[in-house]
Amino acid sequence: MNASAKRLEETGSALREAMVQQDWTAISVLDLECRQVVEAAMSEPRRDEAVMRQRMQELLGLYRELLDTCQAEQQRVSGELIQINQSQRTAKIYQLFG
Repeated sequence: MNASAKRLEETGSALREAMVQQDWTAISVLDLECRQVVEAAMSEPRRDEAVMRQRMQELLGLYRELLDTCQAEQQRVSGELIQINQSQRTAKIYQLFG
C-alpha cells in the first residue's frame, strides 16, 4: 500500500473514532486533514488506482455516516433548546403571577 492510501486509511480511522466518541472538535480538525490528504493523494503521480478508489469509497461512506450523525445531533440539540426556551417562558409566567 502506498503512502497516500495509508494516510487516507489512517485519517479515515481517526475520523471514525472521533465520530464514535462524538468529539466534534476532533472531527472538524480531522475533516480539514482528510481534505488535505485526499488532495495530496489525487495529485500523486504514481498511485494504485484500485486501492485509491477503495479508500475514497470508504471515506465517502464514512462521510455519509458522519452527515447522518451530525443531523441527528443537531436535531437532539434543537429539541433541548426548544425545551429550555419553553421552560424559561413558563418560569417567567410563574414569576408574573407568583
